[in-house]
Amino acid sequence: MSSSISQTTRHLFMVEPKAFYFNTSTAPSNPYQINDDEDRVIIVKRAVDEFRSFVNLLVENGVHVTVAKGIDGCPDHIFPNWFSTHEDRKLMLYPMLTENRAAEKTPGMVETLSRHYDLIHDWGHYEADNKCLEGLSSLILDRPNRKAYGTFSPRTDKDLAEKWCVDMGCEPHLFETAAHNGDPVYHSDVMMHIGTEFVGICSESILPDYRDDVLQSLSETRDIIDLTMDQVRAFAGNALEVKGENNKPMLIMSQSGYDSLRQDQRDHYLKYIDRFLTPSLPTVQHYGGGAARCMLQELF
Repeated sequence: MSSSISQTTRHLFMVEPKAFYFNTSTAPSNPYQINDDEDRVIIVKRAVDEFRSFVNLLVENGVHVTVAKGIDGCPDHIFPNWFSTHEDRKLMLYPMLTENRAAEKTPGMVETLSRHYDLIHDWGHYEADNKCLEGLSSLILDRPNRKAYGTFSPRTDKDLAEKWCVDMGCEPHLFETAAHNGDPVYHSDVMMHIGTEFVGICSESILPDYRDDVLQSLSETRDIIDLTMDQVRAFAGNALEVKGENNKPMLIMSQSGYDSLRQDQRDHYLKYIDRFLTPSLPTVQHYGGGAARCMLQELF
């Protein structure tokens, strides 16, 4: 494993939502979203409360957090997967599936990021061709070994995923999946996460033709912790390793995901991390169909 590129960071970017509700535009590809007849004012208040508690938890554990303010009309602004940052202060912007997700790339946020990073690719123009690649929710990176893992879905265009790997100099490991309802897992970060020394992954969700290749590649440099489909539904797959004070490694996973883990799985993770950080995100998960990792973007 290369020592010059870190898998993890201590600095995260988050967006406090101005709007938050069931996004009908994204729901066809996301079976984890649930709609209830509830007042949007109540929903967004609870989501903001969960967001702020999450930020406080991170800060209390030594993580640096940059918070931006969301805008109206963007119910998924809380999930900032429209950009990614990379070593040598590089920035990339991504094409999103729906108009209200594309609108999340506000000029103010892009300008702020561009003050600190060099924008090397803006792929927003692919939205006009109905092609999307939703950032590092679509592609899960093994940064030191320059590998990218991702499952094809309406949110992850095969051609764009392959082009990304070529342009960014990463070895592609692209595969097909089936979620609990038989459809492709909408985002790769729902069913897997890669830490410095471990990977959590639901191998059951990977179609058999691809499974051996993915697991073989991951096992070359990581200890594999296998997750069940039920644990994915509880968002145990949607996790992120982050550095805290003294660069201690911690794993961010929502409370529901953590609660779904068996004790032997928790002990397995704890061989490689100092602790779990487990924000409670019931409202965000229920209406948004995403959890802790979806709410975070790494700043390198």
